[in-house]
Amino acid sequence: MRIVVAADDAGVGLKDEVRKLLSADDRVTEVIDVGVAGPDDHRAYPVLGLAAAEKIAAGEADRGVLVCGTGIGVAISANKVAGVRATVAHDSYSAERSVKSNNCQVITFGARVIGPELAKRIVGEWLGYTFDPASASAAKVAHITDYEQAGAAT
Repeated sequence: MRIVVAADDAGVGLKDEVRKLLSADDRVTEVIDVGVAGPDDHRAYPVLGLAAAEKIAAGEADRGVLVCGTGIGVAISANKVAGVRATVAHDSYSAERSVKSNNCQVITFGARVIGPELAKRIVGEWLGYTFDPASASAAKVAHITDYEQAGAAT
């Protein structure tokens, strides 16, 4: 699995810890870091969330882990990219359901909300989940995808 990571200056410390965890995980073949490199890089979270989501939309990454102060801004940004589903998940159950029920490719965290050990635990669990296209949720996810592609609710 190829994972893209990104964070703004508020989330760079947590992003770097998660990146190290991912780099050591046998399920991960590549970690793509689109920034920021440190707390002195003040690029805004939308720039980074969009850049990471574009990697997924282009097929250059399979999933993404994004961090900002709350996790909300990078989630909103990533969700603007067609074909990408992102969610804030600060607990194990939400992380599980984001993949199994909603086929999210992106999980986001708030560095001002969650501690690094819990975030790393959630990421480790999240890597093991897959979406079942035959599940009861598949039709709901398809409805979202259809709307996104057609631009109108049915």
